[in-house]
Amino acid sequence: MDPRTPVLVCYGQVNQHEDKPEVEPVDLMVSAARAAADPRVLEAVDSVRVVNLLSWRYRDPGLLVAQRIRANDAATRYTGIGGNVPQSLVNQACLDIQAGRADVVLITGAETWRTRTRLRRGGEKADWTIQPESVPIPPGSDEVIELAGPADLRIKLDRPAYVYPLFEQALRIAAGEAPEDHRRRIGDLWSRFSAVAAANPHAWSREPLSSKQIWDSGPDNRMISWPYTKLMNSNNMVDQGAALVLASAEKATYLQIPSDRWIFPYAGTDAHDTYAISERAEFHTSPAIRIAGSRALELAGAGIDDMALIDLYSCFPSAVQVAANELGLPLDDPQRSLTVTGGLTFAGGPWNNYVTHSIATMAEHLAANPGQRGLITANGGYLTKHSFGVYGTKAPAHEFRWEDVQEAVDREPTRTAAVEWAGVGTVESWTTPFSRKGTPEKAFLAVRTPDDARALAVIPDEVDATVQADIAGAKVRVNEDGTAILL
Repeated sequence: MDPRTPVLVCYGQVNQHEDKPEVEPVDLMVSAARAAADPRVLEAVDSVRVVNLLSWRYRDPGLLVAQRIRANDAATRYTGIGGNVPQSLVNQACLDIQAGRADVVLITGAETWRTRTRLRRGGEKADWTIQPESVPIPPGSDEVIELAGPADLRIKLDRPAYVYPLFEQALRIAAGEAPEDHRRRIGDLWSRFSAVAAANPHAWSREPLSSKQIWDSGPDNRMISWPYTKLMNSNNMVDQGAALVLASAEKATYLQIPSDRWIFPYAGTDAHDTYAISERAEFHTSPAIRIAGSRALELAGAGIDDMALIDLYSCFPSAVQVAANELGLPLDDPQRSLTVTGGLTFAGGPWNNYVTHSIATMAEHLAANPGQRGLITANGGYLTKHSFGVYGTKAPAHEFRWEDVQEAVDREPTRTAAVEWAGVGTVESWTTPFSRKGTPEKAFLAVRTPDDARALAVIPDEVDATVQADIAGAKVRVNEDGTAILL
């Protein structure tokens, strides 16, 4: 084996269910790192790379982690926002180790969103670490990409809980399904995810739920944005941390890390779909997933049927379905689940850091099943930014391979966004957000114009028809201010 071969050697996860307001995100990162590796390994870390977190603002969280694990000379990095980030960090760490730019890399992240939310509701402030302004901002933290375009912002289509249901409706319409049949089918899908979470010791919620418990709205499972109930949304009300340690094979051997825990990253890819959703060719497809996923497998010298284990990024049911369609995976294969964790609803959705958990869980499964291989997918934004990783237990026959396939994705067709368009068009997709009292508030529409461009619009009131009937293909008048009315 090449001594510079990158290896995932340690992996740890922590959940904090108890009320401990004194525990902050960096504490969970350190706990996860210590759960992953012994002090001798952690002290050998020469690079600490932290996934962007929302629960608290640190100037350089990696510096705090490095100090606490006594990795005194470690360089630090802090990322931008996106659920794709953890797998992208693994891809980059492998390249750095392979090229001799690093020997031992710690990738970690954590959120204490549940604790912070409870403190705020009680009128309290978190008494957590504030680093002085003299602490330099680490590389990577300035990576900011605007995911909302002018068409989205104009009508305040400004959050995943609104956008992913638009994709869901588009999937249903493309499949020619009746609304009630579709809701039951995605309830079945999410019920299977909850069953996986029930068997995952690291999952936040370990109660298996029936399909009806998931798709049927009620006091404990309110409708968020049609057709998604609360139990079809990512659960960010968690206190969770995870850590991965990657090292060169030479360094792992020197540190005497047992080889039966070694997991080899074989290949990875990164790409993004059109940033502005209004410019996507279709709402039920993803060229970036199709091209980057296929290329990652090709670089690993494998096909999708060679992957014994799969974890598709699962913030919402539509994300799983689009990815499965693009990768050629059935949704209901009894021999191969589409998740190893249970997904962001049940295993936990700690904002950008879920995939650190999914990689750690994948590594545990692989270590327990020598000879198997697994595929990780990661998604940031609105099915926007994508990262892939192929892993296995056997030493690779080739060096770690990575490719940015953006050039191929950019050759795919897009659609014209009609930002300030007014006129009569047809409903392409829609979603209806609900109030906490259970009443529909408004309806966001994707509208095809007569020349097949796409306009985004909002019906501001009297939207009962959007949840009582299938309005796909219905005529709609869009006004100059972006408001609309069904005809």
